[in-house]
Amino acid sequence: MMRYIFSGFLLIAVLFAACGGQSDPSAESAPAESTEIAEDAGNESVPPRASAIRLRVATTTSLYDTGLWSYLEPMFEEEYGVELDVLYAGTGKALEWGRRGDVDVITVHSRTREEQFVEDGYGLERVPFAYNYFLIVGSPDDPAGLAGMTPDEAFGALMSRGEAVFVSRGDDSGTHGKEKAIWAAAGYDYEDVRTSGDWYVEGGSGMGPTLVMADEMNAYTLSDMGTFIAYQSDLNLEPVVDQGDVLLNVYSVLEVTSSGNPEMAANLVEFLTSDTVQELIGNYGVDEYGIQLFTPCAGLDM
Repeated sequence: MMRYIFSGFLLIAVLFAACGGQSDPSAESAPAESTEIAEDAGNESVPPRASAIRLRVATTTSLYDTGLWSYLEPMFEEEYGVELDVLYAGTGKALEWGRRGDVDVITVHSRTREEQFVEDGYGLERVPFAYNYFLIVGSPDDPAGLAGMTPDEAFGALMSRGEAVFVSRGDDSGTHGKEKAIWAAAGYDYEDVRTSGDWYVEGGSGMGPTLVMADEMNAYTLSDMGTFIAYQSDLNLEPVVDQGDVLLNVYSVLEVTSSGNPEMAANLVEFLTSDTVQELIGNYGVDEYGIQLFTPCAGLDM
């Protein structure tokens, strides 16, 4: 199964090559100089801005847990002479910080909410810069027999049987939003699902901790491919469902309208979509994991 999905992703990466040329405080790849705010700590505000030469970026836990930001951050700081404060949380919290003007830039993965953010006047433009896919992962013995199903069929089987445990992010993140979309495609109201029994567990945490919880509970969960690959060696989980258009996962960068440093915010958007950095994003993780964690896609309407 892993060989099949990885081969598929690599083929897709080749087809789209022309487009381009982190949540747990204990995450090993946490940037040394970033301001870290874990989404499960109940933070309602962020610390006051330190100075005009700092740029605040709210990012998703998946982009942080994979180590992508710790990889790119020093490059941007050196090129532009600015200090980045990388705040990580679910998409919902990141957008909230953007609406309040607490950050200058957000990098998230929920197209509908991003477009609404721009329409409401909080962001200048939604700019896709990378993508991968979501996976439904579970223990190798696949107790619910989900292998070979479509995502909505798999969720329907979990709901109808109510036996195999499913761990949800349950945190208003982009991954949580994708999960809700799959439940809707399966014909279920999300509120009915989350209150249907003990088989459905809301972790209320980032992607890394959610994967660890699913592993400990011999459960299924929905994960972005990048974080799963980064954590896979420490887990007894594997992809069970990996096919379906609904599993596409696009990351975008948005400059916040109320940014206190709009010129530098624009520089970060340009940096992430530049040919050089798009190539770096495409190669990120290949040496360590043998596969792309992200496929660059600057310039594509995704």
